[in-house]
Amino acid sequence: MNLKPFIRSSFFLKCIFVLSLFLLLYISSISYKHSQTLTKTSELIIHSYKIQFQLEHILSMLKDAETGQRGYIITKDTILLTPYKTAEGKIYKSYLRLKSLTSDDQQNNNLDTLLQLINLRFELMAYSLKIVTANTINEALLDKNLLHGKEVMDKIRVHINKMDESELYKLNEHQKSYEKESSFSPMSTFLVMIFALLVFILSYIKMNKDLIRIKRSNEDLVITNESMKHAEVIGEFGISIWNMDSKELQFSDNLFRLLGCEPQSFTATVENYLKYVHPADRHIISSGADKALNENNVYPRYYRIIRTDGEIRYFASMGKFISEGSSKLHLGIGKDITAQQLNKMTLEERNTELEQTIKELESFNRVASHDLQEPLRKIQTFISRVSRKDKENMSDTGKEYLSKIESSAIRMRKLIDDLLLFSSTNKSEKVFKTTDLNLLLANAQQELAHVIEEKNAVIHSTQLPVLKVISFQIQQLFVNLIENALKYSKPGIPPLISIKYEELAVDNYPVFIKDTQTKYYKISVSDNGMGFDQQFSEKIFILFNRLHLKSDFPGTGIGLSICKKIAENHNGFIIAEGKPGIGATFSVFLPV
Repeated sequence: MNLKPFIRSSFFLKCIFVLSLFLLLYISSISYKHSQTLTKTSELIIHSYKIQFQLEHILSMLKDAETGQRGYIITKDTILLTPYKTAEGKIYKSYLRLKSLTSDDQQNNNLDTLLQLINLRFELMAYSLKIVTANTINEALLDKNLLHGKEVMDKIRVHINKMDESELYKLNEHQKSYEKESSFSPMSTFLVMIFALLVFILSYIKMNKDLIRIKRSNEDLVITNESMKHAEVIGEFGISIWNMDSKELQFSDNLFRLLGCEPQSFTATVENYLKYVHPADRHIISSGADKALNENNVYPRYYRIIRTDGEIRYFASMGKFISEGSSKLHLGIGKDITAQQLNKMTLEERNTELEQTIKELESFNRVASHDLQEPLRKIQTFISRVSRKDKENMSDTGKEYLSKIESSAIRMRKLIDDLLLFSSTNKSEKVFKTTDLNLLLANAQQELAHVIEEKNAVIHSTQLPVLKVISFQIQQLFVNLIENALKYSKPGIPPLISIKYEELAVDNYPVFIKDTQTKYYKISVSDNGMGFDQQFSEKIFILFNRLHLKSDFPGTGIGLSICKKIAENHNGFIIAEGKPGIGATFSVFLPV
């Protein structure tokens, strides 16, 4: 017969535990009995010691009184009688203590005899003092009385020794009993401890795994509960649990806080919750609950909450039906989406404003490309029809005015063209194509060939890479940067323009580059022109911003702004470095 399953069963362990409990109680009762006996024996020993102490104390006080009396007889100094005068009262108190400690008849009789002897001794000492204090001292009578007193004192010593021997016999008996009980008590205690240890070990073997599992489960449960509480606060949501069978509803603490209430400050019911829902939105909760019960499905609901402080908050609710044992539960989550809702409303307003701004910009582009250019063309047309003969007939002032009108018209057209170009850079379709940048640079140089030849400029370029870019924008970038270098060249010195390319890590420019996971292509355009103060390195990219007068250097102040916008369209950026009188370097960074 296989007994292993029975031995490992919980019933067997329960039987062992009950049996061990009875044995433990039995051994404990025996140990208790011996402990009581040991205590009683200790008390008897102490009792004997107390009796011996009082007997010794009486004998000592009698000796002191006798010594004091003899000293007085010899010296007649009354101070020596102090022990004699106080001894009788103290001895009587010790006698009373002995009387209270003595229980058997023999010792009581011995005490009575002792008291008689003590009284007799004090009478003899008093008679001796009487003889000494008389006018005429009878030496013979004094010697006889002192001798009688010595005899009585010897009897007292003998009697006290007799009582001591009686107590000593009892003390020895108590001592033997004490030693016997003392030897058994450690053994019984040891047996109790060993047996208890065995019981606990057996219990531990069975319960250890369960205790560890329960402890881990409890720890996980505590961590989960605390995490859920913090998650509710961080995520600004609350949980409700509705028992469909008992109709009992529970709200989490944070759901109360979202309503502006202290946790568990009111009974969790649908009616109490509806008190905080905006009156215009209460039908959403009511109809949603009925629909969920009928269809056994839950849909998201959006509504407003009026907190206790009067603040209106936007809520979103979602739920799910779950089964827990035989009970069916509805788990609901209410989340505060006020921030998202307000952002959404703000975004919609800004989108509307942006659409209106786009329409206005499109209208401006139409005006700039048609309505503004039409009168400008007429101005230039009429100026061109003024013949050389007509100009010769004009005064010098008229010729100057006509020249200023012509240059202003040209600048106006350039400004309109640059604005249209900047606008197209902002809103043009960003189609990236794999392109050889060397071809785009060549096209830019061809576009500026007349100015390059006029200024005897020299352009050196390293081999540029093939990149995925917006082709016409990168070509316009080269045009603007080269044109800028030609424009701000030093008078009488041929411009020297150098275009270089390198691939670099982000660590080289940590101040400008925020994306630490991307490499960049760097394309630099350097010149030997007038340069600029480094404090204006960011200002020169601002639209319409100029560092020089229009009369000194022609231009609209839009070219570098277009370069910056092109770099941003490629998810890159551009920086400028310059030194007055030495030159400038414009570096364009394009992500790999």
